[in-house]
Amino acid sequence: MPDRPLVVLDCDPGHDDALAMVVAARFCDLAGVTTVAGNAPLSRTTYNARVMRELLGVDVEVHAGAARPLVAEAHAAASIHGASGLDGADLPAPSRPVDSEDAVRFIVDTCRRNEGVTIVATGPLTNVALALRAAPDLAGRIAGISIMGGGSFGNRTPVAEFNIWADPEAAAIVFHTAAAGELGGPLTMAGLDVTHRFQATPDRIAAVDAIGGLLARTLADLLRFFSSAYEGRHDPGTMAGAAMHDPLAVLALTHPHLFTVAERHVTVETAWGASTRGMTVIDERTLVERAAPNARVLVDVDADGAFAVLVDAVASFS
Repeated sequence: MPDRPLVVLDCDPGHDDALAMVVAARFCDLAGVTTVAGNAPLSRTTYNARVMRELLGVDVEVHAGAARPLVAEAHAAASIHGASGLDGADLPAPSRPVDSEDAVRFIVDTCRRNEGVTIVATGPLTNVALALRAAPDLAGRIAGISIMGGGSFGNRTPVAEFNIWADPEAAAIVFHTAAAGELGGPLTMAGLDVTHRFQATPDRIAAVDAIGGLLARTLADLLRFFSSAYEGRHDPGTMAGAAMHDPLAVLALTHPHLFTVAERHVTVETAWGASTRGMTVIDERTLVERAAPNARVLVDVDADGAFAVLVDAVASFS
């Protein structure tokens, strides 16, 4: 990857999406931000992306996308992120309006106009799947897709992670496109196995707060709310803070040395099983007749190193 990959960030802010946006603005050439319904309804995820744009002071377009999954009804994650998607801080009202309400068209046009765009998707994959279906030439033009989603265990059901569970049909399109060899670059998956190793512990939140300035204070407040929600929903002592999922999908591009990666074949369960719908089936067999890998699965992270990068990103805008 180039030192500063050219990225479209497709997101559903969301506390951890907000941090992913900070890291992307610091270490990537950010071609644009697209929003999708996920952690909160589309109107709110788009609003939150606009808030983060102004807190960062970056001149980047924000385009609203899909308000619902391809097939299922939309389900937000208010129990984790609050009704607003970014509960826990006093957020400034954004002054700049959304740039369009056609994120899919923006993704297609941006990838056709520029060589080597990577799509970083930290929410449900609805916009990405719609773009791949709308433009058959798109898959081969992009430099890759890096997603936060999936894992060998779940958080919405015992086996299904929220982003994949929220729109498994869209996720299946993305993973199938990779399996068919149609992508111009790798599909990278930051699932729960790795993101649960990167937690917003009290010491780490204090380090963000100590940076000073509006952005750092706001992010520290957001992380305190996020971590409290996480700890309250898990058995005592099992989580030292919120899992900071989404920044890892960016860091996998910009700081790949921080990760241990396994090449795996991954499929998405789309059947309407109460527990299994949205499961990412990761083939870890050693049988020679197993399917060829279609994803780079992140399995471990240097959490201290990754957090130091995150602090650097916050400090650069504070």
